[in-house]
Amino acid sequence: MRQTRLKSTSRKLISSTKKSLGTLMVLALGLPVVLVIILKFVNPPIWGWQISRTLFPPKGYPETTQHQWVSLDSTSPTIPLAIIASEDQRFPHHWGVDLSALLAVLQSSGDQGPQRGASTISQQTAKNVFLYPSHTYLRKAYELYIALLIEMIWGKERIMEMYLNVVEFGPGIYGVQAASHHYFGISASQISSYQAAQLAVVLPNPYKIQPVPMTQYVQNRVNWVLRQMGNLGTFSY
Repeated sequence: MRQTRLKSTSRKLISSTKKSLGTLMVLALGLPVVLVIILKFVNPPIWGWQISRTLFPPKGYPETTQHQWVSLDSTSPTIPLAIIASEDQRFPHHWGVDLSALLAVLQSSGDQGPQRGASTISQQTAKNVFLYPSHTYLRKAYELYIALLIEMIWGKERIMEMYLNVVEFGPGIYGVQAASHHYFGISASQISSYQAAQLAVVLPNPYKIQPVPMTQYVQNRVNWVLRQMGNLGTFSY
């Protein structure tokens, strides 16, 4: 009799666990779809990376942040071109994931997960908007899933607009409009090719790299980005 009760309890526990795992899986896969659809039309007032920075501020993070949303149409076309030249030259052509770069990252990773990004602009947008700083394989897998979603639902133009408005160009400086005002005293619509390259080169590490005043390293990187911009020419979404 006791064994029968134990078996019954065990079956109920297994069944309950399966239902809970199923519910979690549906939420994990379904909630991003809902959020991505909403954010196709609505500009986010706050996003994952900003929340993480606010709750767990790194050294040098200011008490007051800077941000002002600007549409892609009101942004100098030199800015997305510089970002693509510096961060992801295959952006107009891939579907959110650069497989060759991803495989290289995984091959060089240790037991704690990938230690460097090599992410596409789509992946970086997924991370900045929906996720948080982390180097685990689980977070990376979720990032890839969301990157594919925004490619299918948003398209390249909305991805670029979102990225340019949420990415951190310096401690607490979010988006190209705030960065343009902070570093150059002008609007994002007035940025020159050279200034766009200056902004682009800080993105790998905006807490250590600044567009002004320029170090020799930044100058070299700016010159490289400008050459890449010239090679890319123009692009369409």
